[in-house]
Amino acid sequence: MTRNEWSTGTWTHEPASVSADPDGLLVTCVEGSDAWRHTSYGFVHESEHALVAPLEPGSAVEVVFLADFSQQFDQAGVYLCWDSEHWIKAGCEFADGRLQVGAVVTDGHSDWSVRPVDWLGQRVRVRASWSDGAVTIRAGLDGEALELVRVAPFDAQAPVSAGPFTCAPTRAGLTTRFTSWEVLPADVSLHP
Repeated sequence: MTRNEWSTGTWTHEPASVSADPDGLLVTCVEGSDAWRHTSYGFVHESEHALVAPLEPGSAVEVVFLADFSQQFDQAGVYLCWDSEHWIKAGCEFADGRLQVGAVVTDGHSDWSVRPVDWLGQRVRVRASWSDGAVTIRAGLDGEALELVRVAPFDAQAPVSAGPFTCAPTRAGLTTRFTSWEVLPADVSLHP
């Protein structure tokens, strides 16, 4: 396991502000920030705030953040990408009046899967394991067992970068606190 320092990453798109303190990293989103391609809505958004560093096959990226969201589509979690048309974002999103856990998998077009969770206002851990041409996404409350969220194909054809992300598609002023960013070996199996 390697704990990444916040300074090791590069932003895909600069946030409104970033500050570090002993408890982690505070990231304030630009209003309208998001990542999405085409499906259902018809638009392309490429303005997410993802702090990414290279990720090797056979590795997992894991982040912990405070799921303190209140506005439609406030979101944070893990972001993996190899180019602007091939990426995954997974974590928590406030949608339709409640907190959801899920993932957006993009291969030219985005898809979206979510389910409600009772994690609002708590620290959430999200892990994305990349091996054998797939990404396995797990999430849960920090300190508790992680639950399977999604398994998706991810046959990257170029170097992959990964790390924490946050977006605020519908408002200004969302600040997300990240408390951990780690790289560790990919999960050894799909099921315990």
